[in-house]
Amino acid sequence: MTLHHVVVGVDGSLVSVRALDWAADEAVRRGVELVVVYAVPDSDEAGPVLASAVTRVRVRHPELRVVTKDAVGGPVRTLVRESEGADLTVVGTRGMGGIAGLLFGSVSLRLAAHVHSPLLVVRGDHACDAGQPVLLGLEGDNDEDTALYAFQEAERRGVPLRVLHSWTHRHITPELPSLIPATSPGQKQLAQQGRAEDSVPRFSLARLSERHPAIQVESRTVRTGPAHALLEATPDCAVVVVGAHHRTHRFGPRLGPVAHTLLHRSHCPVVVVPIAK
Repeated sequence: MTLHHVVVGVDGSLVSVRALDWAADEAVRRGVELVVVYAVPDSDEAGPVLASAVTRVRVRHPELRVVTKDAVGGPVRTLVRESEGADLTVVGTRGMGGIAGLLFGSVSLRLAAHVHSPLLVVRGDHACDAGQPVLLGLEGDNDEDTALYAFQEAERRGVPLRVLHSWTHRHITPELPSLIPATSPGQKQLAQQGRAEDSVPRFSLARLSERHPAIQVESRTVRTGPAHALLEATPDCAVVVVGAHHRTHRFGPRLGPVAHTLLHRSHCPVVVVPIAK
C-alpha cells in the first residue's frame, strides 16, 4: 500500500530550496511523508543535491519522513509520473534549468496540464504559514474537486476561504433602450443570466460549507474576466486554487487562460487541481 506523500522537484537552485521548504511544510501539515525528486541526465549528479535537501528538511522538521529519488530523464515527464498517487506535487518558478526552472513557456503548461495530483507552484515571497486566506477561483459546478481542495486547504491552515466567481455576459442582440429600466427583452435576458450565473457557486459551496462548518467563507461574483479578477486578489492571499480547465490543441491538452495567467503572474503560490474528464 502506497503511503500518502507530497512530491517536490529540486535542482539545487535557491528557488528550488524555497519549493522544498514549502513542500516540507505541506507534508507536515498533512501528516504525510515527503518525496524529494531530482531529474538529471546522469544519476551520479543527484547525490549531493538530494543529500543537502534531506539535511535542510531534517533541521526544520526532524520528525518528517523524507524519501529521495533520482530520475534520469526530463523534469516534466518525471514529475508527471511521480505525481500519480501523490497528495500534492510542488515546484518552484525560477532556476537555472531543471525542475525549478519549469515555469517558462510551454514546459510549465505541459506540467500543469498533465499532472495527476494537485500542483503547487511556489510564487511570490509569501511565508507558508502567514495566516492569510485561501483564494478559490470557481468557474462552474464541474469545479467541485477544486472547491473541495480549497476548503481542505483552508481547514488545514485554519484560515478563511475567499471564493471568487467570475462571468462575462454572453452576446445579446442589440435593441433600442426601454423607457422603463430592466424591462426590455435583452435586459430581462441579461438579468436572468446573471441570476443563473450567481447561483452556480452557491450550490456546490453550500454542500461543502455543511461538511466544513468551521471554515469562514467569503464569496463574491464579479462581471469581469476571471483571470484579471483573480490576479488582482492574489497579493493578500496565502495560495490561489484553480481548476485545470483544458483546451484541445493539436500538440495535446493545454491549460485555459485563467491558470495560464496565474502561473505566470500571480503574486502568491498557485495550486492547479486536475479536473476529472
